[in-house]
Amino acid sequence: MALYEHVFLARQDLAQAQVDALAETATKIIEDNNGRVVKTESWGLRSLAYKIAKNRKAHYVMLEIDAPGSVVVELERQTQINEDVIRYMTVKVDELEQGPTVMMRKSERDRERRGDREGGRGDRPDRGDRGDRPERAERPRRDFDGE
Repeated sequence: MALYEHVFLARQDLAQAQVDALAETATKIIEDNNGRVVKTESWGLRSLAYKIAKNRKAHYVMLEIDAPGSVVVELERQTQINEDVIRYMTVKVDELEQGPTVMMRKSERDRERRGDREGGRGDRPDRGDRGDRPERAERPRRDFDGE
């Protein structure tokens, strides 16, 4: 059997449970046609480079599949029918990636980086005693009469 990566983008207004249900439906289609889903990854709600069907964001989901070509044809046919999927792409690969994909490693790195930051918003000094600026001199107050 051949190895494939199938990525689909679901509408931004869907809940995560609905996106998971779409992934389960795709998995069922594959398994009913003598295929096997090796791994499923949900990359979350991400911004699109340009609007697609009035959506600025989409839920990204990737399935790694071990199945014959006829299964991919059926999966793509069913995906085209579904109105919740705004884009999809299936790519034949020589081997499946071991461990988390690049998209998942990137999000883990970002999470670690945010956690290691020094001086988060709560640790900022008060606006008045910032050491990087000189104190402002008081300006004399003027009346509206010009005096």
